Amino acid sequence: MAPPERSARRPLDTVALARVQQRLQRADSAPWLHGEVARRMAERLPIIKLQPARVIDWGAFLGASRAVLAAAYPRARLLAVEPDAWRRDATAAALEPPWWSPRRWTTATPAVVAEAELGAGQGQLLWSNMGLHGAVDPQAVMKAWHRALEVDGFLMFSTLGPGSLQGLRALYAAMAWPPPHAPFVDMHDLGDMLLEAGFAEPVMDQETITLTWPTGQALLAELRQLGGNVDLQRHAGVRTPRWRDRLAQGLQAAACEGEGAGQRPRLAFEVVYGHALRAAPRPRVAASTTLPLADLRAMVRAGRRQA
Repeated sequence: MAPPERSARRPLDTVALARVQQRLQRADSAPWLHGEVARRMAERLPIIKLQPARVIDWGAFLGASRAVLAAAYPRARLLAVEPDAWRRDATAAALEPPWWSPRRWTTATPAVVAEAELGAGQGQLLWSNMGLHGAVDPQAVMKAWHRALEVDGFLMFSTLGPGSLQGLRALYAAMAWPPPHAPFVDMHDLGDMLLEAGFAEPVMDQETITLTWPTGQALLAELRQLGGNVDLQRHAGVRTPRWRDRLAQGLQAAACEGEGAGQRPRLAFEVVYGHALRAAPRPRVAASTTLPLADLRAMVRAGRRQA
């Protein structure tokens, strides 16, 4: 008997998460940090020898990656996957050239779809920037990515790791407050999830980006643009302006202690990058093996390419 599949679900408040995601989706623009991570992830694209004709941009609006993907693959057909219906409508309207523009006949407008509308094997490259840390079940998302890619398709994604916001956690602990955010997933666990989702040859790496702000209040304002606290153990009531002022003062004071006294308030973000391949399916060896017809055809095509 096969061992039971371990759960990859994270302990998040799903109602609070839905509210946060809706607020982010209806913002005027994606967070600045997302655009910076997209630029850095695009620097890794040269490792891919494949020149994809179809690129899936998963969570396109918050990923802030359209410009870097268009620059890297100007001839590729871009498919933007958005989870929020309001955002899909807004993005489609923004991407549609005006009736008088020559671009209506000279360029292909990226399609904007929901995950449920995305057929299997639609992309040769699937790109997801700074979205996975907002998932309740990261492995379920990876399985959806696997399904969306064709055989030999390539996955690239980024997400926040557990090294993020350590300074904020330290301040909350010193104040004896509940956690300031939900826990992030370690990159080694993400690599295991990729394998369990069916991907091959996963490669994980990370870097730390440290941001500074002129004041603690400015730090908190931008932190809100990045998300919200959806930890199940967070403070249950509504926080007051007085509490927020105390938090901002604590962040300001932390910048004035120890080495580098007098520095601007700062927070570090661990950004995890993942790469993986959607390899041809390999049947398990058994006395009798049954394969779906689509998988059998994919194996035959992969064997012809290798030959």
